Amino acid sequence: MNVFELTRRLIDIESITMNEMDLGQFLVDYLSPLARRYGGRVEKMPVEGDRFNVLAHWGDPLVTLSTHQDTVPPFIPSSEDEEWIWGRGACDVKGLMACMIKASEQLLEDGVRNFGLLFVAGEERNSAGAFAAAKEPRGSKYLINGEPTGNKLAVGSKGALRYEIIANGRMAHSAYPELGESAIEKLLNALEKIRAIELPSDPVLGQSTLNIGLISGGRAPNVIPDHAQAEIMIRLVNGAAATKAAVLGAVAGQAEAKEIICIPALRLGSLEGFETTGVAFTTDNPAFGESWGRPFLIGPGSIHFAHTPEERVPKKELPEAVTIYKEMVGRLLAQE
Repeated sequence: MNVFELTRRLIDIESITMNEMDLGQFLVDYLSPLARRYGGRVEKMPVEGDRFNVLAHWGDPLVTLSTHQDTVPPFIPSSEDEEWIWGRGACDVKGLMACMIKASEQLLEDGVRNFGLLFVAGEERNSAGAFAAAKEPRGSKYLINGEPTGNKLAVGSKGALRYEIIANGRMAHSAYPELGESAIEKLLNALEKIRAIELPSDPVLGQSTLNIGLISGGRAPNVIPDHAQAEIMIRLVNGAAATKAAVLGAVAGQAEAKEIICIPALRLGSLEGFETTGVAFTTDNPAFGESWGRPFLIGPGSIHFAHTPEERVPKKELPEAVTIYKEMVGRLLAQE
């Protein structure tokens, strides 16, 4: 398969988070002949339950090309036209997964060794695969992580701070509100104060942002609600301590702020001659830490199409990415 055909084949394997196993098995089956032909090895690295990461390496993997297996819902099968390949995962991240595989095939044909491929589960939810891989380092000095950056080398990525905001009250008949205590009103008051927080900015990563993503609560229109909650996500551009303190202060007396995840903003590696950018999204790199080496971030496509019904990747960027990954692996190996 060429890179376009492989991209579509990967897209057409549904791998919504928690259901990556079919894609993982396809990768094992696809990469195993390459391992046999060029003296490598393919491993299933357990994550949790039936879920697993896929690691393929040829020699000691001093440089590792990595991205995630999972996608957000809903599943959208592949299609293509003259300019684009469409479907869930086209740019996030099955198109660039195909590019990493094709770059590896070409590197192996050229006699290059001591690199690997690592495809992890669960990035879209909690980076479970990356956290699991971080416990099993293999001596890699550099990790080239793949996310859609328009084939520009990202020099920094925002972090993520997620909270559940939980308010409790007392039920009563809505005709007698003085007998109850509205959890929804408490939640709204807390969210109003959270929205008023002055969030920091950074010269590279830009403005920290807030999203109120989910709200739920209440029992019926004629019942004073005894419970309500919301989930919020703050995209961090620096340390989290001041933002955490501001959130806790904003909800005080109205609700509880339960921290779900905190991923720090990250400065990333760069290489001379590559066009650079900063990105507002969060990746697996913080979960890896330094366990798989100095992190880089680059891949074809635009994050603006990810997680949308119109997800797509430009065909012209796929072969470009194959060349970029080959060059990066070669240059980083040369440094070692």
